[in-house]
Amino acid sequence: MTIEDIYQLYSTHYKVDTDTRSIRKNTIFFALKGENFNGNKFAKEALNNGAIYAIVDEKEYQTEDRIILVDNVLECLQQLANYHRKKLKTPILSLTGSNGKTTTKELINVVLSKKFKTTATKGNLNNHIGVPLTLLSMKPDTEFGIVEMGANHLKEIDFLCQITEPNYGYITNFGKAHLEGFGGIEGVIKGKSELYDYLKKSNGKIFLNDSDETQVKQSENIHSIPFDSSLEYIDANPFVKLNFNNIELKTKLIGSYNYNNIAAAITIGTYFGIDKLAIKEAIENYIPTNNRSQIIKKETTRIILDAYNANPSSMTLALQNFDNLDTNDKIIILGDMFELGETAAQEHQNIVNIVEDMNVKSVFLIGELFSKTTTKKASKFERFDDFISNFNKSYFENCSILIKGSRGMALERVLSYF
Repeated sequence: MTIEDIYQLYSTHYKVDTDTRSIRKNTIFFALKGENFNGNKFAKEALNNGAIYAIVDEKEYQTEDRIILVDNVLECLQQLANYHRKKLKTPILSLTGSNGKTTTKELINVVLSKKFKTTATKGNLNNHIGVPLTLLSMKPDTEFGIVEMGANHLKEIDFLCQITEPNYGYITNFGKAHLEGFGGIEGVIKGKSELYDYLKKSNGKIFLNDSDETQVKQSENIHSIPFDSSLEYIDANPFVKLNFNNIELKTKLIGSYNYNNIAAAITIGTYFGIDKLAIKEAIENYIPTNNRSQIIKKETTRIILDAYNANPSSMTLALQNFDNLDTNDKIIILGDMFELGETAAQEHQNIVNIVEDMNVKSVFLIGELFSKTTTKKASKFERFDDFISNFNKSYFENCSILIKGSRGMALERVLSYF
């Protein structure tokens, strides 16, 4: 069966699923495989749960007409997504970067949805599986698509661009993330700039933080739209405030590092003709979730929960912002940063060196990498359970606490102990 044939089946309902636990009626189930699972085994279950077809790549599981055999299920999913994208008349904006991708994507989405029927990446489904699923969630009546792209090695953004074929692009920043896969910061810059390279070849347009020298350099000879010139940063204590077109915006986003994310959404909204008061309403009503820069109050304790992910760049910014807050006694809880390769030990020590110079009540470092650092100020724990076994809730009363670490550390677990 060809991609054209599969597309005819897909276009009857415009639904695909990859997990039988959340299967929808009239969907097409793609039996993906991973190191610890084989979706082929669940093809029949998917049909029983409401799927109209299942795509498999192991012949033994093709037990009826509604189970379609292909050479490779993942490649079929990607090819179908690109075929669908070519059929769509929808303009698509793709964004990538080391930090702030998901927050920026969500801000762009709430702004553009004031005028357009949008479809955007859900959560952080931004890889070689998530991007095709995002494209396939776009129906013919989608008026604007927003696709987040993540990468941890070279040529990954280029590959995602070939599937997505974006018309517009935005790179949040170039930071110290996934250094192991990219081979260093120069690899990060080259890898993220693959979005620029694609748009240059396809005569697309990019939105540009023109105060970022690296972005300016990497975007030479590409049609660029710089940040709105009316934007003016006010402060972030703790929430970001700014002026835009003589209007003050009071956001629910903490940290000066979120200013550029907001500025990008405003610039993009303005370019596509969103009314300035509608932009203000969209951004002021946006509340971050999923452990991203959330402020949580537990009795007399105020917690800044930024435990969705971490790398040296984002952790440095979070610490600098926390240091600048005008608040009561401060406590820092940090977890290991992953995927740093040979630089891991030094990058963790660099973070500890920053903390050493901060005026805080206490610092708690959790994880194998942080436990090997040298510090005069911090308490170190190799495992999360070691930290919890020494946890004293009363010690944290009447304090402001920053919690930040990589996703694998799951530091949000500490919330249940306050």
